Amino acid sequence: MPVVSSKGRAMPESPIRKLVPFAEKAIKEGKHIYRLNIGQPDIKTPIAAIEAVRNSKLEILAYSHSAGFLSLREKLVTYYTKHDIAVSSKDILVTTGGSEALLFTMGSITDPGDEIIVPEPFYANYYSFSTQSTVNVVPVISRIENNFALPAITEFEKRITSKTKAILICNPGNPTGYLYTKKEIQQLAILAKQYDLFLISDEVYREFVYDGSKHYSILQEKGLDEHAIVVDSVSKRYSMCGARVGCIVTKNKNVMQTAMKFAQARLSPPTLAQIASEAALSAPESYYRDTIAKYKIRRDTLVAELKKIPGVKVAMPKGAFYCIAELPVNNAEHFTEWLLDTFHVDNETVMLAPACGFYSSPNTGINQVRIAYVLHQKDLKKAVHILKSALEKYKDR
Repeated sequence: MPVVSSKGRAMPESPIRKLVPFAEKAIKEGKHIYRLNIGQPDIKTPIAAIEAVRNSKLEILAYSHSAGFLSLREKLVTYYTKHDIAVSSKDILVTTGGSEALLFTMGSITDPGDEIIVPEPFYANYYSFSTQSTVNVVPVISRIENNFALPAITEFEKRITSKTKAILICNPGNPTGYLYTKKEIQQLAILAKQYDLFLISDEVYREFVYDGSKHYSILQEKGLDEHAIVVDSVSKRYSMCGARVGCIVTKNKNVMQTAMKFAQARLSPPTLAQIASEAALSAPESYYRDTIAKYKIRRDTLVAELKKIPGVKVAMPKGAFYCIAELPVNNAEHFTEWLLDTFHVDNETVMLAPACGFYSSPNTGINQVRIAYVLHQKDLKKAVHILKSALEKYKDR
């Protein structure tokens, strides 16, 4: 019998989506699920994006330029300028989501067996993308006790080998919600220059920062032009996850020329989604303000309610719309399955993402979960009430 590849066998399951069969079973049983497992915003997409597609006069849905519409890239230049990031349209390559941007980046800068250092817990698909690219993830563990701040720079330095090609961060972080400070970014920049590494920053949650904090992009750091690669996306910023439009932003011409080969091989990013994305970039500042205000209230509500549960430890996120909570259970993966398969309060239950899937280090994060605060306050309170009841019941099993 033909067998699948070793690469295919090594591909990890999504910790976010692997519980779907349990959820489907719960729905068939008539249960209502509060979905806190996935970062799907309930915020409305800017109406201009929807209208741009609806009112399109296209008669042929043709290929676009492999780098994406020039008009979209120029609009992105204007957007980045507002964030004190100086780039040109030649520094931007439009991709089919931030996922493809990461794949193109890994394909452009690494060879099989090379290494990328990543603070963990990290976005689970970093592990998937590295597996596809036959690259090894080298983790540096950050800890809930200090809110998942950047580990000591010496911890990064001791992991650098002749195979190390890059350091990859998510800022603000998924799954932790941690926002790296300017000082932390500068420490990483010094290391990247000292060891001639790429510094890749996934900045898809750039707008979502709280408590008066400010996001500092690696593209704002002086002297880092040859090292800095930013991965970006419209998915979260404009609640357009289904559009699948992202981009690579870098001033390194060799990287951009190489990534372009990958872009040409996949022909072009989606035409209608680019039309929608270009229109979304004209969203008024009030769209961002209102969205950020909603998420801050939700964050405050969720964290306050979680802290009321005995034995639960939660890190306070400074950005994005996720947090990691440590639960008084031995195995969060089993607990989250049990929540869907067995437990309910008045026929309602909660879906969470086991955090072990956001770590590559064995036996790490096994009693933690990632929670996406993408529901209204009332629903968040109800979900945490159900979680509290579940923990009490699970303890007495």
